[in-house]
Order: sequence, then structure tokens, then C-alpha cells
Amino acid sequence: MKREIWFDMDGTIANLYGETEWLKDIKNEKVRPYENAKVMVNMQVLARVLNRLTREGYAIGVITWTARGGTKEYNNEVAKAKRKWLNTHLATVKFNTIHVIEYGVPKWTMATDRNAILFDDEERNRKEWKGIAYDEKNIIEVLKKL
Repeated sequence: MKREIWFDMDGTIANLYGETEWLKDIKNEKVRPYENAKVMVNMQVLARVLNRLTREGYAIGVITWTARGGTKEYNNEVAKAKRKWLNTHLATVKFNTIHVIEYGVPKWTMATDRNAILFDDEERNRKEWKGIAYDEKNIIEVLKKL
């Protein structure tokens, strides 16, 4: 079994919360903040490190939530926007899996490797995680040590 590395998006690699009026837009079911979120790490360096780890046998994935309270239609649009964001900012990374799941679903339920690594800005997700969990700080430094 491959060792898994998982990434949250919002607040971890995508600066959703830095977008002007992000919460108002989400409540009004606009995908703009998901589409326009700035990066939170140097994506060129991150891509190089992830591609090296892939060659070394790691599986790279994303586990990210849809909007809290979003309709099915809106959450489908959010999922599309998140996949497009990843393709734009990490185009050279071949993700094994991208899970865009309903807000609040425990992220640990998506991992098959119980020793998996998770990068997530939300403390609750890190505490519930069955493997090793890190916050959004020092992502590249942590990965370079693997």
C-alpha cells in the first residue's frame, strides 16, 4: 500500500478566507471566492516536492469540503471550481484522488492509509485524523523531510 499525503484546500493551500466578502459570497451561493483564492504556498516548489514524493511511491490527494449549508447545485459548482483551481495552480501534479465532500464529513473517513499525512488548517480535522496531521504552516518544509 502506498503511503498517502492529503491536503485540505480552504485555508491550507488556497486562501479562501483572504478573499473580500468571501462569507457573503458563499451565503449567496457565488463561487467567486473559490475561483479567485490566492495561493498560500509557493506552488512551483510544492509541485516539485509532490512530484518527487510521487516518484518515491507516495499517493497524493485532496480532501476538501463543499460550502457549509450549500445546496446540491451550488456544491457541485464549488467542486468544479476547486478542481479547476488545483488544475491551474498545481497542473503538473497528478493527484491520485480528489475528494470534494459535504461540509462536516470527517476527513479521516476518506483515507485508506491509517498512517496517512494530512495538512489542514482546521484543528478539529487534525485531532480526528488517524495518521499524522499538520497545520498549514511549513507544508513544504515538512514534505522535504519525507
